[in-house]
Amino acid sequence: MSRTHTVVPSPIGPLTVVREDGALVRLLLNPPTEAERENLGARSEKGFEDVVRQLDEYFAGGRTAFDLPLRPAGTGFELAVWEQLTRIPYGRTRTYGAVAKAVGEPGGAQAVGAASGRNPLAIVVPCHRVVGADGTLVGFGGGLPRKRFLLDLEQRDDRLF
Repeated sequence: MSRTHTVVPSPIGPLTVVREDGALVRLLLNPPTEAERENLGARSEKGFEDVVRQLDEYFAGGRTAFDLPLRPAGTGFELAVWEQLTRIPYGRTRTYGAVAKAVGEPGGAQAVGAASGRNPLAIVVPCHRVVGADGTLVGFGGGLPRKRFLLDLEQRDDRLF
């Protein structure tokens, strides 16, 4: 198992990206905690060219989906939720309840919220596209201002002004 990481500048702050044997396993929006730093692996710029390019394209408004090898670690339920998040179209949102129904857990909105909060691949697995039942912005590990930024970035073509 070969784990490496790099830090990628972005409009929402530095992103720490972690790869293991070629697959993306973490994308941190916040600076890593001490415990997280122990699991980042060596810092390297090599092997991250595709991730950096795709993130740059996303933030420039030219990429609507990511094409990267992913290997998130989670429970079966978390993996099902994260997979469902990748199906939310660019520029659109879904409620936690709608995601719960899509993974076969109607009434499981809180469980979906918890799984979304543990999403190890923010942005690439777009948990920022999940909103409260009334459409309000709730629950985002990177903070609500970043969530608003990401949604505004994706919806800019739909806004009149």
